[in-house]
Amino acid sequence: MKILLCGGAGYIGSHMLRRLLRDGHSVVVLDNLSTGHRAAVRDGELVVGDLLDAPLLERLFAHHRFDAAMHFCAKSLVAESVREPYACYRDNVGGTLNLLAAMRMHDVQRLVFSSTAAVYGMPLADSIDEEHPCNPINPYGRSKRMVEEILRDAAHAHGLRSASLRYFNAAGASGDASIGEAHEPETHLIPNALRAADVGAAPLSVHGTDYPTRDGTCVRDYVHVEDLADAHLAALTWLDTHDGAHAFNLGSGTGFSVFDILHAAGNVIGRGIPWIPAARRAGDPATLVADSARARDRLGWRPCHTQIESIIDSAWRWHRRRRY
Repeated sequence: MKILLCGGAGYIGSHMLRRLLRDGHSVVVLDNLSTGHRAAVRDGELVVGDLLDAPLLERLFAHHRFDAAMHFCAKSLVAESVREPYACYRDNVGGTLNLLAAMRMHDVQRLVFSSTAAVYGMPLADSIDEEHPCNPINPYGRSKRMVEEILRDAAHAHGLRSASLRYFNAAGASGDASIGEAHEPETHLIPNALRAADVGAAPLSVHGTDYPTRDGTCVRDYVHVEDLADAHLAALTWLDTHDGAHAFNLGSGTGFSVFDILHAAGNVIGRGIPWIPAARRAGDPATLVADSARARDRLGWRPCHTQIESIIDSAWRWHRRRRY
């Protein structure tokens, strides 16, 4: 297939690009490089541009005969979305509407959308399936939920086939350590723990040690970034034969506390991770773990990277010789 990969220079998008090319697909990457990296697009065509640029999208769709689109573009920092909600909704919702309009104009009928577990808000259960109520508590989560609703309307009105993939915590790096997580600022636990292990680095701030969990720290579900790429490809294939708008959770189904991650990272690195206690962050639930049975049953997807130390080891190998 020929696929438009929006956000393909970012963390998850660059792993998706590699997965698609490995399977022989033709890919055009569209990325404004605000958080993505040109160096992460080692193969395929890169168009530097923005979903907010509707004329650019029209030119792209007129020039290429795309079979499908994958959409990873977003402003994804929760705190930023709270400070600047207009920008969050403009980019995450407005940009998606531009993409959908171009797809409709050029009869592209399949979309795989990068959603998030943030659509659920505060969990009502330790393990969350897709029937859990969606009540996002910040503009980022609400923007993703808005897009999911738009996709349902598009399915009804225009026959668009879509899959919204709700990630929990993406982690790890490519097997050859040539692409990986490179955010500034970095908000994810595993890369920040690895940074704290560097000589002279500040210790990791552990936000909350008094949660009602087995060791007092938050529990989260980590899924390897290459497993996420596999799930996107499985969803795209599934849309060949399934109408409508669909949502799938993507997680390992296993929860790890902050201290579990620090212990595992210490085992990988061979030394302890220095940390200091810090106040809880507003809106952080004690436990957030995915029930991914729907993805397993319908998409045939199962994560291959099931050991947390293996996931951390891939991130550590990237961290030691980051290329960008």
